[in-house]
Amino acid sequence: MPMDHFTWSSIAAEGFPFPEGVPASRVGDELSAMLVSPDPKVRDDQAYTAAARWIGEGRLDEVLEHLGDTAVGRFTHPEIQARTFAPLVLRCVLARAAAAPGAVPKAAAERWYAPFTAWYPIERDTRGWDDSLGWLHAVAHGADAAAAFAQALPGRRAELLELCARRMTAVADYRYVQLEDARLARAIGRILLAPGLSAEQATGWLSVVAKALEAGGPGPVPPWAFNTIATLQSLHLHLSRGLAEGGVPFHAAVVAEEVAAILRLPYQWLA
Repeated sequence: MPMDHFTWSSIAAEGFPFPEGVPASRVGDELSAMLVSPDPKVRDDQAYTAAARWIGEGRLDEVLEHLGDTAVGRFTHPEIQARTFAPLVLRCVLARAAAAPGAVPKAAAERWYAPFTAWYPIERDTRGWDDSLGWLHAVAHGADAAAAFAQALPGRRAELLELCARRMTAVADYRYVQLEDARLARAIGRILLAPGLSAEQATGWLSVVAKALEAGGPGPVPPWAFNTIATLQSLHLHLSRGLAEGGVPFHAAVVAEEVAAILRLPYQWLA
């Protein structure tokens, strides 16, 4: 299917067949340009859906590193939709790298790590949905990328747990209403799933959360505290039930007990 004879909308309508005979570099560049679009049909329904499928199928292996580099460059983009779809692309690229060792050099994952961790906890526009822009989901998309980085860079897992803690406790005007708490909890569960973390590493990040809540004063619950409490509740459920893929994380009982102890700060009636 030469791309010259088809529009992206027609490719989407036909179920995203890969445009055979078109250089992967051209496909990657067009997808990267579309992933900045404020039009959710272009950015999400077409570009991201195509990128996720074709990256997963190995169709874009020769340009994976370039796709990752381009995505990382969008963390400082002035438009929110460009910033929040960057971690989704990184998640796809890192997942493909895990499935096909050698598709992306480890040095590239390390190179992307710093810009991602610099952006994630300080993004101020954390809305899940915008009626004009569609899905934004900085918190959820970043959580997915954090879990992917934990798989690609296992030595960074303790740091990534703390990163998730900093994200959930960051001052924000937006209260989670699009299951951001569940996406963060799932990411934390996935980070905890891999063996090798000590009990201290598995729970150490919770000190960030405890200190933030302990510093709160009387009065109405601010959005960041609501978000934190909601995430801890969701995490407790994930720890007790486990994940469909992977099961119950290592040190789940210890982490769950620490989470419950923190939840007794706002819920003083808990046994």
